[in-house]
Amino acid sequence: MVYTPAFAALLEERRSTLKAQLDAYLPKSAPFVWEIGSGHGHFLVAYATAHPDEVCLGIDIASDRVERAQRKRDRAKLANLHFLQAEARLFLDTLDDTTRFSRVFVLFPDPWPKARHNKHRIIQPGVLAAIAAHATPDCRIYFRTDHAEYFAAAREVFAADPNWQIEDTPWPFEYATVFQQRASSYHSLVAHCRATAGPAKSAPSLSNAP
Repeated sequence: MVYTPAFAALLEERRSTLKAQLDAYLPKSAPFVWEIGSGHGHFLVAYATAHPDEVCLGIDIASDRVERAQRKRDRAKLANLHFLQAEARLFLDTLDDTTRFSRVFVLFPDPWPKARHNKHRIIQPGVLAAIAAHATPDCRIYFRTDHAEYFAAAREVFAADPNWQIEDTPWPFEYATVFQQRASSYHSLVAHCRATAGPAKSAPSLSNAP
């Protein structure tokens, strides 16, 4: 992907800011729990409260949602929890090669239901490969959606990916998000990383960002 000089400069500025935040928040040697699209922070605040020994980090592309999540975190006085404004692919591209995920949660992401928009979905081969490159040997992705077609498509992506194995294991922590409370039904998937973490792989172009 070829960017205009102005957009390339903007991306570099965002990457530099994000890198400084990650250096300040993430442990240098210990893995962390990552939530993609953390919204107002309901789930991850509850998770971090129940798992005080785990470092947790949530990202969202909307600044107002991140600010609300940070206020929830501050009220709960959770030193092990951080929220950042970031796009998932740029986040993956900014991570240090030694950074590792212990768990990754993707809860009720935008299903992009129109066929011409499916490329914007977060569950894509390139994204899964980039996550696997930063995964611990026992890392799992926890994916949940109320959109049946997206769930079926996501299962196909996971099933075809050499880095991930779908498994029948219990959901590790339950806390109903706003979307889950509104859903009449939903579908859950757990996938275990079967590739040893190694040099980071590039995620898809930012032009396909959700």
